[in-house]
Amino acid sequence: MKTTIRKATTEDLNELAVLFDQYRMFYHKTSDTHTAKQFLEERIQQKDSEILVAELDGKLIGFTQLYPLFSSTRMKKYWLLNDLFVAAEFRGIGASKLLLEEAKNVCQQTQACGILLETGKENQIGNQLYPACGFELYNHANFYEWTNPK
Repeated sequence: MKTTIRKATTEDLNELAVLFDQYRMFYHKTSDTHTAKQFLEERIQQKDSEILVAELDGKLIGFTQLYPLFSSTRMKKYWLLNDLFVAAEFRGIGASKLLLEEAKNVCQQTQACGILLETGKENQIGNQLYPACGFELYNHANFYEWTNPK
């Protein structure tokens, strides 16, 4: 039983949409597998994100999604690791670390300058996982958000 990491394809959409829906519900969103599948299909077809999946014995057990950004000061691509999720029954077997390592490989292969991610202060698992995988907490700037009211 070995977990493998690979790029998602449209053949993964049914299983991936279920995982994506679980991920969204973890963040207190309403379940909507149908729209999740459409959203993921658009990302894959339009190639505007990199979706990596963790697979164990032919079953998808987790995923991460990277969106391209650009750093003006570094004049290079910069990846936003927006989503990382492993199904509850498969946590603790190292799938998250494998997904993060493959995300770092994507960064290196695309000659990007780095990977940016955000997680909640209360996310104890993530706040232990990310530093253990070489990510550094950035305390040099404030993070602001404007949310469209519509």
